Parts: sequence; C-alpha cells; structure tokens
Amino acid sequence: MAKRLTDNISSSYIEAANRLKPKCKGRRVVAYVESYDDVLFWRSVLEEFETPELRFEVMLPSRNSLAKGKKLAMGHDLGEGLIACVDADYDFLMQGRTEASQQLLSSPYVFHTYVYAIESYQCYAPGLHSACVMATLNDREIVDLEEFMRQYSVIVWPLLVWSVWLYRHGHYKQFSIMDMANEVGYHDINTYHPEETIEYVRRHVNKTVAWMQRNFPEAKKAYDPLMQELLSLGLTPETAYMYIQGHTLFDNVVLPLLNPICTVLRRERENEIKRLACHEKQRQNELSCYQHSVSPIDMMLKKGTKFRESEPYARLKEDLQKFVDSLLQEPMNKVG
Repeated sequence: MAKRLTDNISSSYIEAANRLKPKCKGRRVVAYVESYDDVLFWRSVLEEFETPELRFEVMLPSRNSLAKGKKLAMGHDLGEGLIACVDADYDFLMQGRTEASQQLLSSPYVFHTYVYAIESYQCYAPGLHSACVMATLNDREIVDLEEFMRQYSVIVWPLLVWSVWLYRHGHYKQFSIMDMANEVGYHDINTYHPEETIEYVRRHVNKTVAWMQRNFPEAKKAYDPLMQELLSLGLTPETAYMYIQGHTLFDNVVLPLLNPICTVLRRERENEIKRLACHEKQRQNELSCYQHSVSPIDMMLKKGTKFRESEPYARLKEDLQKFVDSLLQEPMNKVG
C-alpha cells in the first residue's frame, strides 16, 4: 500500500507547508508528545508562547497507529517546524551518560519537564491544599500538606541519590525504578497522626539505604560528589519527591495522602448541611447539590496550576522562550 506523505512527516515538510499558507495564518510548529495524557499539559504550556505569527499543534507522533512513547516522539526528524515535548524521566539526571540523555540535553528541538514527569507538576506540594478545596468545597486544613511533603522528600532524598548512582553505573536491575516505588510508597494515612506515615517511609528508606551501603561499597567515594552534582542541577532534599517516578508519586504517595483527607472534608460538609437544614426536603436538595458539585481529587490534581511558580517550570519556560524568539527573528520562508 502506498504511504501518504504525512506518514513520513518531518520538520522540513512542516516548514514547506508553512510557506504555502496565507501569512495571516501564522507559522505552525507541531509538538510531538508521549501519550494522550500529555496533550492537555503541553497545550497549556505552549499556548503561553503563541502569537499571531506563531501557533503550536500538539499531537502524538504516529498518525497511522496507536504507537506512542518518548522514544517515538524524539525519534523523528526534529527541527524548527517539529519539536518533541517529553518527560525528563531519569534522562535529565543521567547527564549525557545514555544516548537518550544526550539527545534530551543537546537537541534544541527537544523540550523536557526538568522534573521526572508531568505528574510531578500535578503533585507540586504548594498546590495540594487548593486541589483538596476544589474536590470538596471545604477550605479547612486538616494536615499541613506542604510540611508533610517536605518531610517526606527529605527522607526519600538519600535513596534518590542512590537510585541515580545505580542507573548511571548499570546496576538498575538490582534496584529498579519499580523497586524504588515499593520503598517510597504507602497505602493511606491516619489524618489525625500523619507522622505515622512519615515514620513508616523513614524505616523503609533507612533499611534500603543500609542494604545499598552493604552491597555497593564502591559507591562510598562517589556518593557525596553525586549528591553535590544533583544539587547543582536544581534538585534539593525538599523537592526530591518531584524526581521519583511520576505514577508512583501520583498513585502511591499523593493520592493515598489526599483521599482520606478529602473523605473527612466531604463528611464535614455533609454533616453541616444535615445540621443546618430546616426540613427533610431542604436537606435532600442541599446534599444532592453538594454531591454533584464535588469532584474526584485525581481530576482536580490534573487541573492544578500552582506548579507554574516552581523553579523547574521556570527553566522549561526559559528554553521555550529562546526557541520562540529564534523562530520569530527568522524569515518565514526559511526551510528548517
């Protein structure tokens, strides 16, 4: 079967198509992303840089199949008309020690999150309380969520450094990202004693770090220099949670933290309605109205915008601004 030209889309193809469009339409840049879940996030990021002369179109990298993923997004003929917008994963922390990391860091047409994944931004600690308010319509603060995540992050930090060392030295099979997930996650919290969960994680992390020290003594001299290097890249003990695997952070850390809190907050609001209702019909109507107004906490996390104040996001915006400025300074008829 003959292939369509768009099956082999490239930056040059898009630039040539741009030349054929009326000037009022502006220049189009296609942004390939990894999955459906990434489309909305990157659309919200890129639309900040759109002008009458420049617009972005976010899409998956394959038009004739369901294939997706980071490798596919970055594997095309990227250029001024075609960019890749991807999760940093560990490729940012590898600092060029793998082929994927080299491309992520060196290509002017690959833009990455600077944290592990988009879920890292969705779980940005300063935005967690607002997500609970949106999910429950109750503004009472049961747990200091920023402080919880700060303490959690400081505990996880040494294990993150170990994990990066293992991946850099080819020992990832002995302690994979999924192994990391098992050590840093938990099932739920006691909303009245969240410190119990903090101690639970501390015990698991300390036990695993002790195992690392016994089994990889050769890392003793390299550990502190690696930690200093990670600090120079913008990581801190207080923000280490943003560099653990994205789905682990979302599903095994933040949701088990917020779900019990939201349950309490919803119950409080429902009890308030029952107490203040003048009669049964009003009670039923108000409860029904409230229950239709609240939302699942996972959906509210995905709608959060507080991450836009974070340092990693500022670095991403700086990269995109440089790219956009370079495009707008060049004539439209140049083919990338």
